[in-house]
Parts: sequence; structure tokens; C-alpha cells
Amino acid sequence: MSGNEARIALVPADELGPGQMKKFEINGKKLLLANADGDYYLVDEMCSHEDFSLFLGCIKGKSIKCSLHGSHFSLLTGEPEDEPACEAIGTYKVMVEDGQVWYQP
Repeated sequence: MSGNEARIALVPADELGPGQMKKFEINGKKLLLANADGDYYLVDEMCSHEDFSLFLGCIKGKSIKCSLHGSHFSLLTGEPEDEPACEAIGTYKVMVEDGQVWYQP
């Protein structure tokens, strides 16, 4: 299993249904795992526009909405898709293997 030693198990692959999210704190960083149409994405939990949890928003397609000001962020790239947000959120590599969702720092 070379190269996978540092990966972190997040959830069983069937734990989150489409449109569901789960918060994590890993190495002091607040992260959000989102299931968008059956695909998993790991992004920064906090909106880049205001210090507000994206966990309180909703997933639509491959975007997540901040419920404070309505900005949407791409789950693929982290880029804001509309105003008022103008800075991207971080995105992180996840994989599904052996029935588990893994984060590879």
C-alpha cells in the first residue's frame, strides 16, 4: 500500500446520501465532506467571503451554496460562481476505496 500510509479514513462510502455533508477537523483545518450526486468532494468548511459554515448551506449539482449571502462555490475547483464571494475555497483529494471514503493529505 505504498503512498497510502498517510491517508485518513473519513466515512463509510454509503454513510452520506446525495446532498448530505459532514464536518471534520483535520490537523487544525475545518473541512467539509459533501456528496454531490453520488460523488464525494472535500472542501474548506468556511466560506471565503465571510467566516460562515458552508455546512449550513446546500448542495446543488456540483456546487455548494453559502446560506449567509448566497454565493455558490464549485465543489470541483473551489472557485466562486457568483458574488459576493470572490475568493476560492480550498479543495482536497478524496477517494473511495474498499467501501471507505479516504482523504489523502
